[in-house]
Amino acid sequence: MSGLIAHPVQIWFSVAAVDMRRGIDGLSSHVQQVLGHAPCAGSAFVFRNRAGNRIKVLLWDGTGVWLCQRRLHEGRFIGPKAGEPCVSLTVAQWEWLIAGVD
Repeated sequence: MSGLIAHPVQIWFSVAAVDMRRGIDGLSSHVQQVLGHAPCAGSAFVFRNRAGNRIKVLLWDGTGVWLCQRRLHEGRFIGPKAGEPCVSLTVAQWEWLIAGVD
């Protein structure tokens, strides 16, 4: 996500799968109500579908909201297994995630 989108302050990965039909408003609501974060604080939020072959990224860049989606044709995005509703990702983990590395 280099070039158009600035580097986020922090990257959060939602542990539970979400409905990929959700748009900006639905995912922003999920960030507030389920994850307990402010969607407009400069952090990126990564959501995965149940099958694990799609992710969506929600990011406020100070001017507006970005909503990006990636779909794998083979394999799955491997999500964290934690007791918390979301976990923080490092930049390296983010790079691995978007590259499809397990």
